[in-house]
Amino acid sequence: MTRLVQPRPAYSLYRMLWSGLDLLFPPHCGGCGCAGERWCSRCASSVEHPPEPICEICGVSLDTASRSCSDCLGEKPNYTALRSWSVFDGPIRNALHRLKYRRDIGLGEALTLQLAEYLAELHWPVDLVVPVPLGRKRRAERGYNQVGLIARPLSMALRLAYAPDALLRDQETRSQVGLTKVQRQENVRKAFRANQARATGRVVLLVDDVATTGSTLSSCARALREAGARDVFAFTVSRAMPRHGLRFA
Repeated sequence: MTRLVQPRPAYSLYRMLWSGLDLLFPPHCGGCGCAGERWCSRCASSVEHPPEPICEICGVSLDTASRSCSDCLGEKPNYTALRSWSVFDGPIRNALHRLKYRRDIGLGEALTLQLAEYLAELHWPVDLVVPVPLGRKRRAERGYNQVGLIARPLSMALRLAYAPDALLRDQETRSQVGLTKVQRQENVRKAFRANQARATGRVVLLVDDVATTGSTLSSCARALREAGARDVFAFTVSRAMPRHGLRFA
């Protein structure tokens, strides 16, 4: 396994803060609910990774030995590559739902080391971490951006700059749940705007929680490139699979 660079002192302090909170308020695992840890070793070891072979561009699992999927061959996304650490199922699905909907905000830090080890093995030449932003309305309702709770400690563990203000959501879009791929693409086509001062000349690691068709990530990557980013690589904690009953066509 690729060794991580020495994390920033800020990340060590961040971990110490959460460890202290765990002593004061004993946590339950976001994956299985057992007492004592925010992300237990049993859930950590049971994570399922997207089965190979995968498309070298969008990272979707393939049924053949082809290097790219038919969608990417037909219309290449705006990011250079997308990879997902896990399949959106079982304990990790439970954990991401708790992080997103039940304010279990410590789960972002609890997943960091496993995510950072995975990313280190990709050897992507990134120098800036940017989370996919929420719209103002959804941010106000939820009180936080769950992706930022993943992306911020990840940037500290990887010793990369973090810029949540590099990407803005200009339009309030409807939920992507239940939409086909074409509908998803249209829904987010012009939803994002990038901060030129933050993006120009940077190689961006664009972070989201779950990838389905990659439409949101491609739209974000387009905005970053238009603002002057040299390159954009996309990463998500999980990947939704067709077996979950989601609509990809």
